[in-house]
Amino acid sequence: MSFPVLICDDSALVRKQMARSLPASLNADISFAVHGLDALAQLEKTEFKLMFLDLTMPELDGYGTLEEMQKRGMATPVVVVSGDIQPKAKERVLGLGAKAFIQKPLDKATLNLVLKEIVEPPAQPKLVTPISIDLPVLKRRDIYMEVANVSIGRAADALARHFDVFVHLPLPNVNIFEVSELHMALRDIADNDQVSGVCQGFSGEGIAGEALVLLSDSSVSDLKKLMKVPADSEELEELELLMDVSNILVGSFLNGLGQQAEVRFFQSSPVLLGQHISIESVIRNTAGSFHKTMTFEVSYTIEGTSIRCDLLFMFVDESLPLLDSKLSYLMEDF
Repeated sequence: MSFPVLICDDSALVRKQMARSLPASLNADISFAVHGLDALAQLEKTEFKLMFLDLTMPELDGYGTLEEMQKRGMATPVVVVSGDIQPKAKERVLGLGAKAFIQKPLDKATLNLVLKEIVEPPAQPKLVTPISIDLPVLKRRDIYMEVANVSIGRAADALARHFDVFVHLPLPNVNIFEVSELHMALRDIADNDQVSGVCQGFSGEGIAGEALVLLSDSSVSDLKKLMKVPADSEELEELELLMDVSNILVGSFLNGLGQQAEVRFFQSSPVLLGQHISIESVIRNTAGSFHKTMTFEVSYTIEGTSIRCDLLFMFVDESLPLLDSKLSYLMEDF
C-alpha cells in the first residue's frame, strides 16, 4: 500500500530534494504544492498521511497554512522544513501543531530520524513497488533563490538571537541587473525615506562583491529603544549600533552562503555611506562599483516595532561563473 505525502514548498529545488530524499521503504506517493493555498486545496481533496511544509512562501506562508489547518480540523501530520531557523519560529510552528522542524538545507540523516519518530512502521514487512514521480525541472534561478533563502534565514536567526526578537522573513529577490537597473532597485527599496547606510566588501576564492545594509531613520530610533540606548545619545553610539547590525547580518549571510558553496568568505570592516541621508546619496557612493551584478535582496522587519532593515548583496559579474560552478552540484540528480 502506498503512503500519500504532500510536499509544499515554493522552491522547485527543495521539492525535488525532498522527493529524492524520502526512503524507498516509505513507498511514498508524492504530490507537490507551491504555496499554502495550493496545499490547502489538495488537503481538502486527498487524505495525505504526511505533509512537509516550508514557512517562507508566496500567497500563504507556512504559519498561515498551519493556522488554517487548525481552523478546518485538518489532522494531517506536518513536518516543517525551513531556512527560517529562529528559535521563536520553531516554537511557533510546534505551537501550531507541527510534529517536527527540520532546517534547510535538508539533511537525510535528520529526515530519517524524524520519519522514525512520527511514521508508524507497518505491522508486517511489505513488498515496495516504486512509484513514478514527475520531478520539478530546475532552472538556474531556482538554485539561487533557495541558496539565498537559506542564507537570509541564517542572517535573520543571528539578528533574532542578538536582540531576542522575532524577525519576519520574506521571500528574497534574486536578479541580474545592469548598473542603471540596480539604482532603480535601490530607489524602490528606500521608498523615499531618509536612511543610514553601511557598505561591506567580501571575497572568497575569486567570488567577490559588496553588501549594503540600509536602515530608515524610523528604524534607527526604534532600534535604539530595543537596545535601551538613551534617546539623546550621541551620533557615535548610533553609528556603533548601525555597524553592529551590519556585521551581524553580513557575517551570518556569508556563513550561510559559504556553507552551501563550500567557500570561506572574508568580509571587510563596515564603511559608513552616510547617516540620515537620501537614497540618492547612497547611489552616488555606489556608482562606478559595478557594470553588471547579481543581487540578493531582502527586507527584514522586527515584530512589534517599525524596524525595517534592507540587506542587499551585489556580486561582481566576473564572480558569477565561479559561483555557478560552486553551486552546480545542486543541479545534479542525487
